[in-house]
Amino acid sequence: MFTCRNQSCGAQWEQSDVIIKNEGQGLLFRCPLCGARNYVERFEGDDGAVLYEQMDGRPSPGPIAE
Repeated sequence: MFTCRNQSCGAQWEQSDVIIKNEGQGLLFRCPLCGARNYVERFEGDDGAVLYEQMDGRPSPGPIAE
């Protein structure tokens, strides 16, 4: 279950209710109710199934190019 991190929303969603995609800042889903970005991490289960876990904040930026 995912929970929208927007303080004024807080709606809860099953993975089947949201679309997980990369908008250039890492994997996320937009809350179907308020449109807020909610970041997730992708994992593979022991059986090879793709799993997503919601992150508390934004993903850390990659290395800085010089």
